[in-house]
Amino acid sequence: MFDRLQAVEDRYEKLNELLSDPEVVNDPKKLRDFSKEQADIADTVQTYRQYKDVKEQLQDAKAMLEEKLDADMREMVKEELSELETQKEELEGQLKFLLIPKDPNDDKNVIFEIRGAAGGEEAALFANSLYRMYSRYAESQGWKTELIDANPTGLGGFKEISFMITGKGAYSKLKFENGAHRVQRVPETESGGRIHTSTATVACLPEAEEVEIQIHDKDVRVDTYCSSGAGGQSVNTTASAIRVTHIPTGIVVTCQDEKSQHKNKDKAMKVLRARVYDKFLQEAQAEYDEVRKSAVGTGDRSERIRTYNYPQNRVTDHRIGLTLQKLDQIIEGKLDEIIDALIIADQSSRLEAASNE
Repeated sequence: MFDRLQAVEDRYEKLNELLSDPEVVNDPKKLRDFSKEQADIADTVQTYRQYKDVKEQLQDAKAMLEEKLDADMREMVKEELSELETQKEELEGQLKFLLIPKDPNDDKNVIFEIRGAAGGEEAALFANSLYRMYSRYAESQGWKTELIDANPTGLGGFKEISFMITGKGAYSKLKFENGAHRVQRVPETESGGRIHTSTATVACLPEAEEVEIQIHDKDVRVDTYCSSGAGGQSVNTTASAIRVTHIPTGIVVTCQDEKSQHKNKDKAMKVLRARVYDKFLQEAQAEYDEVRKSAVGTGDRSERIRTYNYPQNRVTDHRIGLTLQKLDQIIEGKLDEIIDALIIADQSSRLEAASNE
């Protein structure tokens, strides 16, 4: 572990040199890449240096105990040794976590796709509840939410809705939302007061940059049509809505939120890049899972990950066995407790995996 830490510190010093090099300073891409790399390892280097300082203090304190000291001084040195040993253990624990490989997508923006699944109109209404929940959470984090496309129903639900959340670290916190979300509640359309179970699926995709996913014009078919509202009626007399098909993968993206065809195409291409990128990620994840199952992971999209039980005000995340009697708060976007627990579970799983390698 300490050989790896020393290598990270050496790289940090090399990056300091590179960022002072006129050739790098005058190259925006190199400057951006090296600056990001240095920022990514800064915490690790700072903690490692703190660890080395504590270790040096420990050696000095142990050397003092070998000298002739009066009883009071010896007691003071022993107390200092005890405190330093505790600090050393804590720093070692921090360093183990800091050495876990970081997900390269963690700092990216997020594209969400929510679809009503089993349950008809109630599933569509639940999809709307999830959209509102994530929008509220994004607002609490200081992130921006931008609608991409929506297929509304007459009662205020969504058959499907896609939107982007823009903000630093958005994917790192929201990437565990992939999967099937189940709701148990009395629908507004139910006159007999019976509890129904419905589901909606959530896909959380990291936004892919053009340099990461190159989609050639020859591989894309673009169709235009008039946008429609609830029930399918046309709400626009001009063909501003866009349907983009990626021929090699068969992935289809539609966007009709903007009145401008150009803006709709830009949004659709963002989603298309994210979906193609996600396809590659899912294939890589499936290959990885053949070797080792993750406790959390990004999850199979068909896997039921969470249940929202309204009568009992209960939310249960089935992957980590977490149950909270706070549904009224969570559905309003107060997701921190669930998200923090998922992140800790993932880190612990990866730390255990790294220790076994």
